[in-house]
Amino acid sequence: MPSANQLKALLQSHIDRDEDQFYSIAMQIAAHEAKLGHGQLAKELRILIDKAKKVKYENNFQPTPLVTPRGELSGLLSVAYPKLRLADIILSEDIQERLKRLISEHCKIKKLRSHGLAPRKKLLLIGPPGTGKTLTASILAGELGLPLFIVRLDSLITKFMGETAAKLRMIFDEINQKRGVYLFDEFDSIGSQRSMGNDVGEIRRILNSFLQMIEQDDSDSLLIAATNHGEMLDDALYRRFDDVITYLIPNKQESIDTFKIKLASFKLFKINWKKLAEASIGLSYGDITRVCEDAIKEMLIQNEKTIKQEFLIRSIKDRLTINAK
Repeated sequence: MPSANQLKALLQSHIDRDEDQFYSIAMQIAAHEAKLGHGQLAKELRILIDKAKKVKYENNFQPTPLVTPRGELSGLLSVAYPKLRLADIILSEDIQERLKRLISEHCKIKKLRSHGLAPRKKLLLIGPPGTGKTLTASILAGELGLPLFIVRLDSLITKFMGETAAKLRMIFDEINQKRGVYLFDEFDSIGSQRSMGNDVGEIRRILNSFLQMIEQDDSDSLLIAATNHGEMLDDALYRRFDDVITYLIPNKQESIDTFKIKLASFKLFKINWKKLAEASIGLSYGDITRVCEDAIKEMLIQNEKTIKQEFLIRSIKDRLTINAK
């Protein structure tokens, strides 16, 4: 059940007609129910919230048509339409609050623009693999009802002088013309320090082009750069982003919360959450998700009706072995 403070905050946001706060608290309640193992209730709450949000977006935004990059852009961008929400990911309280603030700003984008202000829209996400950086881009797209465009770096970066910069210009033109969430994953391949690499001149040209384009961007799109290697990025990049968020491996409680959410739809048999958390030290959110999926598959293959502790421990050991190689 929701806490007394959540109920009071929910009613207060309704009185204040603060829809963003209302939906935020409602999603917190849904996430809390999922952690308690009430998977069906959490799912029903999210469905109701999504229905309410749909009406809100129709009133505040022009409908976002289904779009498919065409021509040369089809080789540079892939597009998806995520349905994920903040409640679908476990993050530190600080990161959760920063993402909620960004979502709120974009929900009130017209109001901000009318006062000569712009929402935060350029994010740099730094952290180890599997900590939620790429998933964050999907969640922001899902929360805002926007398409997610993923930049295909294998097609963007070429060996021909000047060609990468020209392709970057095409992508930024698209960012300006089609509102969406644009993800530059493995961003260090573009943003490496200008003193690194063999072809220093070309690296400098690519980075300078990106710095110039991101500086000039005044679109309503969200631009997200994600990297596992923040130490490789050029110092000049940090000043161009509205927010820099560092992602970390989950602590024990965050690991437990992740297990509970991922297993919320299944019956469990004598699970020792503390033991699972201790065994999972060093695993990322992505690793824990795979552990849960492997345990679910083992349950189905063995025709069991519940997920047992031994299934999860075995999967954890397998994942730690894989990561050690």
